[in-house]
Amino acid sequence: MARVGILGGAFNPPHIGHLICAQEALVALDLDRVVFVPVGTAPHRELRPDPGADVRFELVSRAVAGDDRFSVSRIELEREGPSYTVDTLRTLRAESPDDELFLILGGDQAAALGSWHEPEEVLALATLAVVERASWSRNAIGIKIGRLRGAQAVRYLEMPAIQVSSSLIRRRVGAGQPIRYLVPDAVAELVAERGLYGGAGAPAAAEPAASTEGAPA
Repeated sequence: MARVGILGGAFNPPHIGHLICAQEALVALDLDRVVFVPVGTAPHRELRPDPGADVRFELVSRAVAGDDRFSVSRIELEREGPSYTVDTLRTLRAESPDDELFLILGGDQAAALGSWHEPEEVLALATLAVVERASWSRNAIGIKIGRLRGAQAVRYLEMPAIQVSSSLIRRRVGAGQPIRYLVPDAVAELVAERGLYGGAGAPAAAEPAASTEGAPA
Protein backbone atom coordinates (compact mmCIF):
# COMPACT_ATOMS: atom_id res chain seq x y z
CA MET A 1 0.00 0.00 0.00
CA ALA A 2 1.28 3.45 -0.90
CA ARG A 3 0.33 6.87 0.37
CA VAL A 4 -0.19 8.96 -2.74
CA GLY A 5 -0.77 12.70 -3.03
CA ILE A 6 -2.79 14.01 -5.96
CA LEU A 7 -2.10 17.59 -7.05
CA GLY A 8 -4.35 18.73 -9.86
CA GLY A 9 -4.49 22.02 -11.70
CA ALA A 10 -4.13 23.81 -14.99
CA PHE A 11 -0.36 24.23 -14.51
CA ASN A 12 -0.48 27.05 -17.03
CA PRO A 13 2.47 27.14 -16.48
CA PRO A 14 3.76 25.21 -13.44
CA HIS A 15 5.91 27.26 -11.06
CA ILE A 16 7.93 26.94 -7.87
CA GLY A 17 4.82 27.31 -5.71
CA HIS A 18 3.41 24.08 -7.13
CA LEU A 19 6.64 22.21 -6.42
CA ILE A 20 6.97 23.56 -2.90
CA CYS A 21 3.33 22.70 -2.18
CA ALA A 22 3.91 19.13 -3.38
CA GLN A 23 7.06 18.77 -1.32
CA GLU A 24 5.49 20.15 1.87
CA ALA A 25 2.51 17.82 1.49
CA LEU A 26 4.80 14.85 0.88
CA VAL A 27 6.74 15.53 4.07
CA ALA A 28 3.83 16.54 6.31
CA LEU A 29 1.65 13.59 5.28
CA ASP A 30 4.46 11.05 4.98
CA LEU A 31 3.54 10.36 1.36
CA ASP A 32 5.38 7.95 -0.88
CA ARG A 33 4.91 10.15 -3.93
CA VAL A 34 2.91 13.04 -5.36
CA VAL A 35 1.20 12.74 -8.74
CA PHE A 36 0.64 15.94 -10.71
CA VAL A 37 -2.59 15.79 -12.74
CA PRO A 38 -2.92 18.50 -15.41
CA VAL A 39 -6.57 19.27 -16.15
CA GLY A 40 -7.88 18.28 -19.55
CA THR A 41 -11.11 20.27 -19.89
CA ALA A 42 -11.60 22.53 -16.87
CA PRO A 43 -15.26 22.17 -15.79
CA HIS A 44 -15.63 25.53 -14.01
CA ARG A 45 -13.58 27.94 -16.11
CA GLU A 46 -12.07 28.49 -19.51
CA LEU A 47 -8.28 28.58 -19.62
CA ARG A 48 -7.04 31.75 -21.29
CA PRO A 49 -4.55 31.64 -22.80
CA ASP A 50 -4.20 27.87 -23.12
CA PRO A 51 -1.23 26.51 -25.09
CA GLY A 52 -3.02 23.14 -25.18
CA ALA A 53 -3.29 20.18 -22.85
CA ASP A 54 -0.31 18.37 -24.36
CA VAL A 55 1.89 21.44 -23.95
CA ARG A 56 0.83 21.88 -20.33
CA PHE A 57 1.59 18.20 -19.74
CA GLU A 58 5.07 18.71 -21.22
CA LEU A 59 5.62 21.77 -19.03
CA VAL A 60 4.73 19.81 -15.88
CA SER A 61 6.86 16.87 -16.98
CA ARG A 62 9.84 19.19 -17.35
CA ALA A 63 9.08 20.82 -14.00
CA VAL A 64 9.28 17.52 -12.07
CA ALA A 65 11.99 15.82 -14.14
CA GLY A 66 14.80 14.49 -11.99
CA ASP A 67 12.74 14.28 -8.79
CA ASP A 68 11.57 10.70 -8.36
CA ARG A 69 9.18 11.73 -5.58
CA PHE A 70 6.97 13.32 -8.24
CA SER A 71 5.27 12.02 -11.38
CA VAL A 72 2.77 13.32 -13.94
CA SER A 73 -0.44 11.63 -15.07
CA ARG A 74 -2.34 12.02 -18.36
CA ILE A 75 -5.50 10.63 -16.77
CA GLU A 76 -7.58 13.80 -17.28
CA LEU A 77 -6.09 14.58 -20.69
CA GLU A 78 -7.13 11.22 -22.09
CA ARG A 79 -10.65 11.22 -20.67
CA GLU A 80 -13.34 12.91 -22.75
CA GLY A 81 -15.64 15.51 -21.27
CA PRO A 82 -15.12 17.78 -18.24
CA SER A 83 -12.24 16.85 -15.95
CA TYR A 84 -14.16 16.14 -12.77
CA THR A 85 -11.93 15.29 -9.82
CA VAL A 86 -14.33 12.63 -8.61
CA ASP A 87 -13.88 10.70 -11.87
CA THR A 88 -10.10 10.94 -11.56
CA LEU A 89 -10.17 9.63 -8.00
CA ARG A 90 -12.50 6.77 -8.97
CA THR A 91 -10.12 5.71 -11.72
CA LEU A 92 -7.08 5.90 -9.46
CA ARG A 93 -8.91 3.93 -6.77
CA ALA A 94 -9.89 1.25 -9.29
CA GLU A 95 -6.31 0.98 -10.61
CA SER A 96 -4.69 0.76 -7.15
CA PRO A 97 -7.38 -0.14 -4.59
CA ASP A 98 -4.87 -0.55 -1.76
CA ASP A 99 -3.37 2.95 -2.12
CA GLU A 100 -4.36 5.70 0.31
CA LEU A 101 -5.13 8.86 -1.66
CA PHE A 102 -4.65 12.44 -0.47
CA LEU A 103 -6.11 15.25 -2.59
CA ILE A 104 -3.94 18.36 -2.18
CA LEU A 105 -5.82 21.66 -2.52
CA GLY A 106 -5.23 25.33 -1.87
CA GLY A 107 -7.49 27.00 0.66
CA ASP A 108 -9.51 28.79 -2.01
CA GLN A 109 -10.14 25.53 -3.86
CA ALA A 110 -11.15 23.76 -0.68
CA ALA A 111 -13.59 26.52 0.24
CA ALA A 112 -15.33 26.02 -3.11
CA LEU A 113 -15.61 22.25 -2.72
CA GLY A 114 -19.36 22.43 -2.20
CA SER A 115 -19.79 23.59 -5.80
CA TRP A 116 -17.81 20.64 -7.20
CA HIS A 117 -19.32 17.62 -8.94
CA GLU A 118 -20.16 15.04 -6.22
CA PRO A 119 -18.13 16.70 -3.45
CA GLU A 120 -19.03 14.16 -0.77
CA GLU A 121 -17.83 11.35 -3.01
CA VAL A 122 -14.55 13.24 -3.43
CA LEU A 123 -14.22 13.27 0.36
CA ALA A 124 -15.02 9.55 0.51
CA LEU A 125 -12.40 8.61 -2.08
CA ALA A 126 -9.49 10.67 -0.74
CA THR A 127 -8.37 12.54 2.35
CA LEU A 128 -8.47 16.25 1.65
CA ALA A 129 -5.13 17.92 2.40
CA VAL A 130 -5.59 21.69 2.40
CA VAL A 131 -2.86 24.32 2.27
CA GLU A 132 -4.11 27.28 4.26
CA ARG A 133 -3.79 30.75 2.74
CA ALA A 134 -4.03 34.16 4.32
CA SER A 135 -7.42 34.72 2.74
CA TRP A 136 -8.73 31.26 3.68
CA SER A 137 -7.99 30.01 7.20
CA ARG A 138 -9.07 26.57 8.37
CA ASN A 139 -11.93 28.15 10.31
CA ALA A 140 -13.23 29.95 7.23
CA ILE A 141 -12.90 26.80 5.14
CA GLY A 142 -14.67 24.78 7.80
CA ILE A 143 -17.63 27.17 7.71
CA LYS A 144 -17.90 26.71 3.93
CA ILE A 145 -17.63 22.92 3.76
CA GLY A 146 -18.40 21.75 7.30
CA ARG A 147 -21.83 20.40 6.34
CA LEU A 148 -20.39 18.02 3.75
CA ARG A 149 -20.18 14.40 4.84
CA GLY A 150 -16.51 13.58 5.40
CA ALA A 151 -15.33 17.16 5.89
CA GLN A 152 -14.31 16.39 9.48
CA ALA A 153 -11.38 14.34 8.18
CA VAL A 154 -9.74 17.26 6.32
CA ARG A 155 -6.02 17.68 7.04
CA TYR A 156 -4.53 21.18 7.06
CA LEU A 157 -0.98 21.89 5.94
CA GLU A 158 1.41 24.78 6.32
CA MET A 159 3.85 25.88 3.66
CA PRO A 160 6.13 28.87 3.11
CA ALA A 161 4.32 31.90 1.73
CA ILE A 162 5.29 31.85 -1.95
CA GLN A 163 3.53 34.71 -3.70
CA VAL A 164 3.89 33.34 -7.22
CA SER A 165 1.04 32.42 -9.54
CA SER A 166 0.65 31.15 -13.08
CA SER A 167 -1.06 34.40 -14.05
CA LEU A 168 1.96 36.34 -12.78
CA ILE A 169 4.27 34.17 -14.89
CA ARG A 170 2.14 34.72 -17.99
CA ARG A 171 2.09 38.49 -17.42
CA ARG A 172 5.85 38.63 -17.02
CA VAL A 173 6.42 36.57 -20.17
CA GLY A 174 4.05 38.79 -22.14
CA ALA A 175 5.85 41.89 -20.87
CA GLY A 176 9.27 40.49 -21.77
CA GLN A 177 10.31 40.19 -18.12
CA PRO A 178 12.45 37.30 -16.84
CA ILE A 179 10.85 34.31 -15.15
CA ARG A 180 13.99 32.49 -14.12
CA TYR A 181 13.83 31.31 -10.47
CA LEU A 182 10.03 31.70 -10.54
CA VAL A 183 9.75 28.48 -12.56
CA PRO A 184 12.20 25.59 -13.03
CA ASP A 185 14.79 26.35 -15.70
CA ALA A 186 13.45 23.60 -17.95
CA VAL A 187 10.01 25.22 -17.89
CA ALA A 188 11.39 28.68 -18.66
CA GLU A 189 13.41 27.23 -21.53
CA LEU A 190 10.36 25.55 -23.09
CA VAL A 191 8.30 28.74 -22.72
CA ALA A 192 11.03 30.65 -24.56
CA GLU A 193 11.60 27.97 -27.21
CA ARG A 194 7.91 27.76 -28.11
CA GLY A 195 7.15 31.45 -27.67
CA LEU A 196 4.39 30.57 -25.20
CA TYR A 197 2.25 33.25 -23.55
CA GLY A 198 3.24 35.89 -26.04
CA GLY A 199 6.92 35.68 -25.17
CA ALA A 200 9.97 35.48 -27.39
CA GLY A 201 13.70 35.71 -27.03
CA ALA A 202 16.61 33.86 -25.49
CA PRO A 203 16.18 30.80 -23.28
CA ALA A 204 15.98 31.40 -19.54
CA ALA A 205 19.60 30.37 -18.95
CA ALA A 206 20.64 33.74 -20.37
CA GLU A 207 18.24 35.72 -18.18
CA PRO A 208 19.18 37.68 -15.08
CA ALA A 209 17.69 36.70 -11.73
CA ALA A 210 14.02 37.51 -11.22
CA SER A 211 12.57 39.18 -8.17
CA THR A 212 11.26 36.91 -5.43
CA GLU A 213 8.26 39.18 -5.05
CA GLY A 214 5.09 38.32 -6.90
CA ALA A 215 1.39 38.96 -7.22
CA PRO A 216 -1.19 37.17 -5.06
CA ALA A 217 -1.92 33.64 -6.24
